[in-house]
Amino acid sequence: MKKEYDFSKGKRGPVAKNTGKTRITIYLDDDIIAAFRKKGDEIGRGYQTLINDALKEALSKTDSAVDAKTLRRILREELKKVG
Repeated sequence: MKKEYDFSKGKRGPVAKNTGKTRITIYLDDDIIAAFRKKGDEIGRGYQTLINDALKEALSKTDSAVDAKTLRRILREELKKVG
């Protein structure tokens, strides 16, 4: 080991560049984390990756999707028009 090191060209910050992910602190229910850890162990993936995938899936669902109740109402209205 050297007695002194030259840090004059050093830069502050992380050693590795971020790859599109950000570290955050989040509070989740214990049972949610346990379920994701169990599922991750079963399929051989990390539980945080599974949580990230679940959040992506939830965001990809559009609000414009028709639920069963709305579909039934539309069908009733259209059937009345026809006869």
